[in-house]
Amino acid sequence: MTAGTPRVHIDTSKPHPARVYDWLLGGKDNYPVDQQVGETLPEEARGNAARNRAFMHRAAAWLAKSGVDQYLDIGTGIPTEPNLHQIVQAITPGARIVYADNDPIVLRHAEALLTSTPQGATGFLHVDVRQPATILERAGELLDLERPVALSLIALLHFLPDDEDPYGVVRTLVDALPTGSFLLLSHGTADQHPELKQETEAAYKKGAIPLRMRTRSEVEPFFDGLELVAPGLVFATEWYQEEPAPVQERSGFYVGVARVP
Repeated sequence: MTAGTPRVHIDTSKPHPARVYDWLLGGKDNYPVDQQVGETLPEEARGNAARNRAFMHRAAAWLAKSGVDQYLDIGTGIPTEPNLHQIVQAITPGARIVYADNDPIVLRHAEALLTSTPQGATGFLHVDVRQPATILERAGELLDLERPVALSLIALLHFLPDDEDPYGVVRTLVDALPTGSFLLLSHGTADQHPELKQETEAAYKKGAIPLRMRTRSEVEPFFDGLELVAPGLVFATEWYQEEPAPVQERSGFYVGVARVP
């Protein structure tokens, strides 16, 4: 799916959320401008990123064990093992995964690292989440959108301010999915550590990255019309389906998995 994609210039003079997140996770695929943003974030940001990533691992594994074999992961970020396809294909080797991100460095790494099992398939789209119709059209080249799909929006929507209609973007994506599909979502919040809100927002603002952390009541509408899987909309360390339970630490993310009825 990446074949024929034009090479895009990587602007190393401006920070990008995917590369800041990579830095927070201890990755090396970032630049000084990204590191500068990361270094001005509260110290807890690293732990929050790791706990959010661990939630994705647990949720993806549960979806695969539940029989879901198609995934659309938007806002992929820099590949950090294990990636979503590695988790689900270890359980369902024939699973098909489409990754989508708007950072060219993600595209470069995806082409090299996001390699499928022989039975399954992976593809990558260089596209922005604010183009949901385009994402759906192109994802349909690899996924059968008449069959259940898990839509993954991890650590993404807090970078969409209100005037970019994040709720409408999610609704467009979800409305295109058939019954039995799932929404897998995590969203930045300061509800458990309000004292860090201003410092976090200031760090991203200095890097010209819009950040809109949301409260629980503001995250809930992303799941309107869907059936939340237990334990519902919770903090990242509170979502799990199998023992042992994660260490219960405070979290900078609300998370949830919901079924399309």
